[in-house]
Amino acid sequence: MSIRTTHRALLSRLLPDDKPDDLAVRQGQFHHVVLGSERVVCLPRTRAAAARLPERAAVLRALAGLDLGFRTPKPLVQGGAHCTEEVPFLVLSRVPGEPLEADALNDAHVAGTVAAQYATLLAKLGRAGTDESVREILPRTPEGQWQRFAENVRTELFGLMSDSGRLRAERELAALDSLPHLTRAVVHGDLGAENVLWEWDHGLPRLAGVLDWDDVTLSDPAEDLAAIGASYGHDLLGQVLALGTWPDNGLPTRIAAIRGTFALQQALYALHDGDEEELADGLAAYR
Repeated sequence: MSIRTTHRALLSRLLPDDKPDDLAVRQGQFHHVVLGSERVVCLPRTRAAAARLPERAAVLRALAGLDLGFRTPKPLVQGGAHCTEEVPFLVLSRVPGEPLEADALNDAHVAGTVAAQYATLLAKLGRAGTDESVREILPRTPEGQWQRFAENVRTELFGLMSDSGRLRAERELAALDSLPHLTRAVVHGDLGAENVLWEWDHGLPRLAGVLDWDDVTLSDPAEDLAAIGASYGHDLLGQVLALGTWPDNGLPTRIAAIRGTFALQQALYALHDGDEEELADGLAAYR
């Protein structure tokens, strides 16, 4: 049964200007996202995701106050507190634009335009990470996070893997040992293609907004660069790197190490949230 059917009354109340049967629904790692014409309703997929809604709203309010040069969703209404029987939800403003089509970067001019705007986006996030008012609001990635992540994967996920899957995971986890502890930049944490929206102007894409800031921290920009590489491939990542100003401290090695953990990150998150579908998807290459 679809989300539009099971939550019809709630969606009719939260999105009164839209017909429930016409609403588009997208499934993210943590939420079902229902797209209205002006508003978006986020419905948590698990209790853990529901518990994080107040924190998510607070972060989005903080981001809305920054001059990042692109739009971020603004929290409008939150409901369904744990003490009520109402379904938990968060209503956000809808950011215009759409993710890039898979073949858009086949045009070299389009690819160069996209790379330049990604470089600008990351530069602005880097500058925001030096703003003391921002540093007071956003969480910093804890020291030793990658070592703890590796320990958790071995303890919690290895029993769900085949022998060859554990060998693969060990190789990927070993690459994390040399990662430094960096907290100099605002890092989105999931800057894949589906979370970056574009509008077209005279045949070229213009970055309109960035969605899904659930994992934002003060951390290493290599995390966002790894997501760009995973979404668009090595060539576009190379253009972004060539256009940016990056400290020479092993950035390509850090990007490769972090990119190698994406499936394991998904699986571990899913295990903690009790999301069997995402867990199976994250572990598919390890079974």
